[in-house]
Amino acid sequence: MAASFATLHHVLFLVWFLPIAFCLSFFFFKAESISNVSCNEKDKQALLTLKRGLTDQDHVLSSWSDHKDCCIWDRVFCDKKIGRVSELHLNYSRLGGEISGSLLQLEHLNYLDLSENDFNCTPIPTFLGSMFSLTHLDLFGANFCGLIPHQLGNLSSLRYLSLGNNSDLYVDNLRWMSGLSAVQHLNLGYADLQREVDWLQIMSKFPSLSELYLYNCQLDSLNPSLGFVNFTSLRVLSLFENHFNHEIPNWFSNLSTSLLELYLYNNSLKGNIPPSIFNLEKLEHLDLGINSLNGPIPSSVGNLSRMRTLMLDQNQLNGTIPKSLGLLSKLETLFVGKNSLTGTVDEGHFRKLSKLKYLYMSEAPLFFTVNSNWVPPFQLYSASMSSIKIGPNFPLWLQSQKSLSLLDMSMSGISGKAPGWFWNWTSNITFINLSNNHIECNVSDIFLSSTVKVLNIANNSFYGPISTFLCQKKIRKNKLELLDASNNLLSGELSHCWKYWQSLIHLNLGSNNLVGGIPYSMGALVNLQSLRLQKNSICGDIPSSLKKCSNLRLIDMGDNHLSIIPLWIGEITNLTVLRLRSSDFKGYIPRQICQLSSLRVLDLANNSLSGSIPNCLKNISAMALLESYDISFSYFMSYLSFFLYAYASYVENVQLVPKGKEMEYKENLKLLRLIDLSSNNLSGSIPTEISDLFELRFLNLSRNHLMGKIPEKIGSMKELESVDLSRNQLSGEIPPSMSNLTFLSLLDLSYNNLSGRIPSSTQLQSFDALRYIGNPQLCGDPLPKSCTIEEQSLNKSPIGSVEDNFENSSFYIGMGVGFATGFWAICGALFFNRTWRHAYFRFADEIKDWIYVTTMIKMNLLEKLRVCLSK
Repeated sequence: MAASFATLHHVLFLVWFLPIAFCLSFFFFKAESISNVSCNEKDKQALLTLKRGLTDQDHVLSSWSDHKDCCIWDRVFCDKKIGRVSELHLNYSRLGGEISGSLLQLEHLNYLDLSENDFNCTPIPTFLGSMFSLTHLDLFGANFCGLIPHQLGNLSSLRYLSLGNNSDLYVDNLRWMSGLSAVQHLNLGYADLQREVDWLQIMSKFPSLSELYLYNCQLDSLNPSLGFVNFTSLRVLSLFENHFNHEIPNWFSNLSTSLLELYLYNNSLKGNIPPSIFNLEKLEHLDLGINSLNGPIPSSVGNLSRMRTLMLDQNQLNGTIPKSLGLLSKLETLFVGKNSLTGTVDEGHFRKLSKLKYLYMSEAPLFFTVNSNWVPPFQLYSASMSSIKIGPNFPLWLQSQKSLSLLDMSMSGISGKAPGWFWNWTSNITFINLSNNHIECNVSDIFLSSTVKVLNIANNSFYGPISTFLCQKKIRKNKLELLDASNNLLSGELSHCWKYWQSLIHLNLGSNNLVGGIPYSMGALVNLQSLRLQKNSICGDIPSSLKKCSNLRLIDMGDNHLSIIPLWIGEITNLTVLRLRSSDFKGYIPRQICQLSSLRVLDLANNSLSGSIPNCLKNISAMALLESYDISFSYFMSYLSFFLYAYASYVENVQLVPKGKEMEYKENLKLLRLIDLSSNNLSGSIPTEISDLFELRFLNLSRNHLMGKIPEKIGSMKELESVDLSRNQLSGEIPPSMSNLTFLSLLDLSYNNLSGRIPSSTQLQSFDALRYIGNPQLCGDPLPKSCTIEEQSLNKSPIGSVEDNFENSSFYIGMGVGFATGFWAICGALFFNRTWRHAYFRFADEIKDWIYVTTMIKMNLLEKLRVCLSK
C-alpha cells in the first residue's frame, strides 16, 4: 500500500512539475532568443500587413503592435543571431481571412504553421511556392479548397509538408512534386488524388521520405502488379479509407525493414493476409480492420516482437486464432472482433501479453475457455467481448482487472447469480454492458461508483422493487448517463428519488412489472433525451413536469394504462419519436401535436381516442420536407479514448408496426417516417392536408370510423411504402393519383364503401383481391367483379382523369368566349359604321354577281360539250 501511495505521489509530482518546467523552458528560450538582437523592421511591417488581412476571433495576435519588438510577439520566433523572423506558429488560433503576400518579405522564414484554422474554403496561396527558405509548411485542417498549387514543388528545401484534412483539395497530377527532393513528412490526407494513376511510383522517388499520409484520397489501386516499391526510408505509411478493392500486394513484404506503422483499414481489401507482411520485424502498429480479408490469421504474426497495436477487426477472417499471438509481449491493443473466427481462446493466447490494455473480440463465434482460478498477466482498460461464449459461469478473472474502464460481455451466455464482489469491484469502470444474458441479481445489491456513466443490464433476470435501487443512499452521487434495465423482473412503483439521477440522458425501464403512476419528480431529469417505460402496468396521467425535459427526442410509453394525451406535449419541440400505442388513452388527439415539427414517428394506435384527425399535421415538417441534416439515436461516450470510442456505443431500439407486423428498429430508426392512428374511435374525414406529408413512408388509419373520400392528392406522397385505410366508412372512388405510388408494397382498402373502377396501374393491380374486398360497389382487376358500362363511365381515365376533365372544360369555355368575341367584333363594326356597312354590302353584291356569271358560263360550256359528244 505504501509503495502504491509513493507511486501516486511521484505521478502527481510529475503532473505538477512538467507543465511548470515546460513554461519555464519556453520563457528562457524566448528570453535567450531576444537577448542580443531586436526585430528587423522589414519583417515587422510584413507581419503587421499579414495581421491586417487576417480575422482574429480569439485575439491571439493582440501582442503584434508597431511599438513592440516583433521577436517578443506571441507565436513569432526569431533567429537570435541576425534578428530575422524564422518561425511562425499560428496553429489552433481560429484565424481566417486573407493570407497576405507580405510573407514573401520574410526572407529567413523556414517554419510556417497555419494548421487548424478556418480560411473559409479559399485556395492555397500560390506565392507560398516562392518562399524558398521554408523547411516546414503545415496547412493541416485549415479549410483550404481547390487545386493544390504546382508552385509548391519549387520548395526544394522543404522537409515537412502537411496539407491533410482540407476536405476539398484536389490535384490534376503529382508530377510537380518531383522538386520536393528533401521531403521527409508528407500528408495529403483527404485531398482528391484520383486523377494521378502513377501516384505510387511518384511517392517512391523521394529518397528521404519517412512518413507518408494519403488517407481518404480516393485512390483505387495499390498496383498489385509491381514487384518492388522503393520506400527505403519509410517509417509510417497511412493509406486508410481509400477504394483499393483488391488483394494486398506482395510489394508490402519488401518495404523498408524500418517501417513502424502501417494503416490500411477501410479499403475494401480482399483475399488472404500475406504471411510475409509479418516479416516486417520492426512493425509496431498494423491496422487492417474494416476490409473484406478472409482466410486465417497467419501464425507468423508471432514474429512481430515489437508490435503494440494489431487491428484485424471487421473482416471475414476464419479459422482459429494462432497461439503465436500470445508471444507479442509488447502488444497493447488487440482487435479481432467481427470476424468468422472459431475455436477456443484460452490462457495460452495471452501468455506474454502483460502490456495488453485494449481487447476487442466481440461478434465472433469464439469460446473463451479459461480456468476459474486464472489470473491474467495484463491489466485491461477495455474488454469488449460481446457475442462470444464466456458462460455459463460468471468470469472470475475480471476481479483482477483493477484498471478496467469498459466492460462489454453482452450476449455471452452468462447465467446464474452475479457475485457479490462485482459491484464493489467496479470502482474505476465507466461502461458496463451485461445485457442479453441470464444473470440473476437483486437490484438492491447494485452499487454504482461515481465513475459509471453507462449501465446496460437489459434482458436478464434482475429482480426486486425498482425504488430500492433508485433511492439507496450509497449511490446518490452517481453520474449515470444511460440506464437500460428493460426486459427484467423489476417490480413496484417508480420512486420519487429522481433528483439523484439528474445526469441521465437515456432511461429504459420497459418490459418489467412496474405499477403505479409516473411521479412528478421525473421532471428533474432535465438532460433526458430518451424516456422508455413501455410494456409495464403504469397508470394515470403523464405529469406536466416532464415538459421541463425539453431535450427529449424519444418517448415510448406504449402498452400501459394511461389516461389522456397532455396538451403540453407540443412544448417538447425536439421530440422525434412519440410511441403511445396500446395504453388506454382516451379523449382527442390534441392539435398541439402539430407543433412537433421534428416528429418522424407518431404511433397512437390501439387506444380509445375519438374525434377527428387534426388537419394541421402538415406542420410536422420532418414528415413534409426532405431534411438536409441527419439525426442519430446512438449514444457515444465521447470522453473515452480513441480506442474505446467506437465500441462504447448504445443504439436505441423501438418496436413499431409499419406493415401490419411488429418490427424492431435500431440504426434504421432515423430513416423512418410513420403515422399510425389505427384501432381507435376516430371519426370525420381524412384531412386533405395529410397529402402534404411528402416524406411519409407508412400511413395506417385502419379500424376507425372515418368517412368521406380518400384525399385526391394522395398520389403526391410518393415515398409511401404502406397505406392501410381498411375497416372504416370511406366512400367514393379510389383516387386515380394512387397509381403514382410506385414504392407502395402494402395497400389495404378493404371493408369500406368505396365504389367505381380500381384505377389501372402495375402497382394497384399487383395487390391481392383481399385488399379491396368489403366494398360492394368496387370493381375491376384484381377483384373478380368486372365493371359495367355505367361503372366504367364513372371512372374512364385511370390516371389524371380529373385533370383531363378540367382541361376539356377549359377548351370548350375558351372556344365559346372566342366565338362570341369574334362575332361581335365584326358584326358590331358593321352595325355602328354606315360607310363600312355600305361598302360591305356592295362588296357582297359584287361577289354574288361574279359567282352567278361564272357559274352560268361554266354550265353553258358543259352543255355544248355534252351535245358534241352525243353526235
